Amino acid sequence: MNRSFMELEKIIGYQFKGRNFLEQAMTHSSYANERRWDKSRCNERLEFLGDAVLELITSDFLFQNYQELSEGDLTKLRASLVCESTLAFCAEEIGLGEFLLLGKGEEGTGGRFRHSVVSDGMEALIGAIYLDGGFANAKEFIHRFILNDIDHKQLFYDSKTILQEMVQSRCDLPLTYELLSEEGPDHNKSFQVCAKIGDQTVGVGQGRTKKAAEQVAAYNGILKFQENGGCS
Repeated sequence: MNRSFMELEKIIGYQFKGRNFLEQAMTHSSYANERRWDKSRCNERLEFLGDAVLELITSDFLFQNYQELSEGDLTKLRASLVCESTLAFCAEEIGLGEFLLLGKGEEGTGGRFRHSVVSDGMEALIGAIYLDGGFANAKEFIHRFILNDIDHKQLFYDSKTILQEMVQSRCDLPLTYELLSEEGPDHNKSFQVCAKIGDQTVGVGQGRTKKAAEQVAAYNGILKFQENGGCS
């Protein structure tokens, strides 16, 4: 069951003057389709706008705060911050999925937790704040909920690549991922995966897809690798 939009406003610290903007941002196309609403009433147009606002504000932030980085490195860092998985991670931190209006079919197949759905909702929310409160309020939201703790987000986003590079430079053993368990119905599965260097488990992760579980396992592997100073 959806939580009150007033709760979401309290979480994000922004109160909408035009509640219709927030309602539209939380309306998935499946919800609008089931009610035979005009397509303009779902959040897809707001998502389009929010994506552009997010990219501009993120670009400005990185340009001002990472003056030592080249254009290529800035582009890579921006991509890691505005990609689907990172936005889904940020959306999860504010419980955005609980406020989305979904059609019965989308709800029944786990849409409330699907990365593509909640990341689109996050971009639509940015677009709604921009239209309702202007650039400054959209910027404040993005800085607070997306551009916070960048080092952690970049490490998490690149975890599999970073761990692979660490292992290759310091170990003679292969890095592999092993599926430990798979639970739940098809629309709401949970996977547990371990990252292994040779026969040694260095990290365990859980996620709604194997890829997501591997990413968490790799991230935990990096932390253990750094703690131990290399292969043990």
